Amino acid sequence: MNKNFIQAITIDWNKISNNSYLKEIPSISQLEILNFDNEITYFVGENGTGKSTLLEAIAVAYGFNPEGGTINYNFSTYDDVSELSNAIKISKGIKRPKGGYFFRAESFFNVASKLEDYRDLTPKEVFYERYGGKSLHEQSHGESFLSFFQTNEREGIYIMDEPEAALSPQRQLSLLIQISRMAKAGSQFIIATHSPILLGIPNGSIYSFDNEQINLCKYEETECYNVTKLFINDRESFIKRLLNEDFE
Repeated sequence: MNKNFIQAITIDWNKISNNSYLKEIPSISQLEILNFDNEITYFVGENGTGKSTLLEAIAVAYGFNPEGGTINYNFSTYDDVSELSNAIKISKGIKRPKGGYFFRAESFFNVASKLEDYRDLTPKEVFYERYGGKSLHEQSHGESFLSFFQTNEREGIYIMDEPEAALSPQRQLSLLIQISRMAKAGSQFIIATHSPILLGIPNGSIYSFDNEQINLCKYEETECYNVTKLFINDRESFIKRLLNEDFE
């Protein structure tokens, strides 16, 4: 039985203008319905294939702020929100989430700044408890992001756009453990990533946006896995071919 908070999305293309750039993105322009059958769903593909565009639209359609944060965050430093969010209909499960977060590495500074606006409403030690005990601006993106998830046990929906951008490989492993633990406890994750580490959690659904369409694929079929494997298994030959130079 599917217990996810987001079980499927459908797109009403009648709500999207005829000259919209969305119709120029092959993977998205062919999409009518997308199912979320597992607790963890990954979007993978080269930049420009539409994975982040679709991820943001799902987050906004669900009620998250376009720049990230919790459902309660309501601010904007830019107005470039895709009309795709208005065309998406979300099929929700019967459960209501107790928590949730939309993470975007590129706008995390803005989210951290907005968080400071709420600081005077709660005692400092309580306010920062979920963020490692201090202001997010006093931590690296990776530290603050990981602190949030390591202290957050609430069952909810978590949407992440390339979280590896803020994390070292070691911290990616820490996040992998936390995601797996939270998913087993009832949370749902939708993650756009280039990281073969974060993709490594067993039994997640992987949607590839390559080849101008969205298809389910296996971990070993993803480009990020295969490129990383080629590089690690035969680094010197790989670099020689890539740079067309000889190294001693």
